[in-house]
Amino acid sequence: MAHLPQHGPFPTLCAIAKWYDRRDFVFVEFCVEDSKDVHVQFDKSKFEFSCVSRRDKYYNDIELFGEIDPKQSKHSRTDRSVQCCLQKAEVGKPWPRLTKEKAKFKWLSVDFNNWRDWDDDSDEDMSSFDNFSEMMNNMGGDDLPDFDGAEEHDSADGDDEKMPDLE
Repeated sequence: MAHLPQHGPFPTLCAIAKWYDRRDFVFVEFCVEDSKDVHVQFDKSKFEFSCVSRRDKYYNDIELFGEIDPKQSKHSRTDRSVQCCLQKAEVGKPWPRLTKEKAKFKWLSVDFNNWRDWDDDSDEDMSSFDNFSEMMNNMGGDDLPDFDGAEEHDSADGDDEKMPDLE
């Protein structure tokens, strides 16, 4: 990681980032709300990210585990973060970590919400809703009650007596 530059009276910080790996791409999300002046520079073996948010300035210089195709790599900004999509130069090769250096960075973590096991190709193109629907359908349910036609009525078991008011 390169030396962090200082801009004006406020020091430059490393943006908190989450990453996950796919067959063709590596995704990195910089968690910076209300970012402005976003700059992302992709090179074959590294990329730089910088932006301003409120009074803070952020800069990350990341030497990558593998090489990427800088021309096919992209980024997009939302109000809550900046998402970078890095096109792998060697498609299908897994990245065990984002950085070239085998070190733990306080600002970087794995995005386990988006991480997928490569052995399970069936989920690759399914949306979250499809995954949820499939899970619910696979839970069984032949013996589950049908609530679609349920109506309110008095039951014969007597458990539905009126409760006394609380004092």
